[in-house]
Amino acid sequence: MNDRALQDLVIRALADAPFRRSPEWRQRALADPDRVEQFARFLYFERIVHFFKYSAALSGITGRRPEAVLGQPSFDALRPALVLGSRDSARTVAALVVAHVKSGRPSAPIPYHADLLRYEESMMVVEAGPRVWRERENGERKTDDAAPQTVAGTELLDLTYDLPTVLPQLLRPWTAVPEAPVRPVRLIIARSRYGRVAVAKATDAIVSIMDLADGRKTLEDLAREAGLRPAELQATLQGLTELGAVRFSTGS
Repeated sequence: MNDRALQDLVIRALADAPFRRSPEWRQRALADPDRVEQFARFLYFERIVHFFKYSAALSGITGRRPEAVLGQPSFDALRPALVLGSRDSARTVAALVVAHVKSGRPSAPIPYHADLLRYEESMMVVEAGPRVWRERENGERKTDDAAPQTVAGTELLDLTYDLPTVLPQLLRPWTAVPEAPVRPVRLIIARSRYGRVAVAKATDAIVSIMDLADGRKTLEDLAREAGLRPAELQATLQGLTELGAVRFSTGS
């Protein structure tokens, strides 16, 4: 086994708990099992700290730090089945974090707290999934006969409060809990093929395209069924493609 293959094996062991328990890994005795487990836990610590940073900023009010869930029996019970980067595992861990933060008793009202937790949970889940480490594949190149398709894992999130206006304030020093306007907002959360997660406000045109883009409908079909002018459709598709919410496929 060459150095690259050995490196890939160790990385897989850090990310994949079932693999760490397999004879294929254990018989190699490449690393101390306790240290591997500690580092695997740290990888989840990093993700939780990143995606639940707004809840962490409110921990003085809620009494709950999101990453504290890693020290609880509920997380230890899940660890043997977790695969870092798996969307199912991300969904499971994110739900555990949300339940932990919700279990606190805020010392001051946070009206948008439920919206915030849904937003952070969605961010963590959307970020998970397989990566693409090479340039465009032939099946995803935009050509004249290409059909747009909504990328799996992309989420539309309907919120009661206008979270985008309050999120930056939460990360700055504050004494009273920052307020968010009571204003319905629909957000689209998507991840590019290379792992970057982005958020944008979803217009009616975006929602229509997301519902209709199935990889089979042509651009003419989409424009007609969504009730959009060609120029409006092209501009919306360009934005969705850059966001990572839509890709183009030449296969039917």
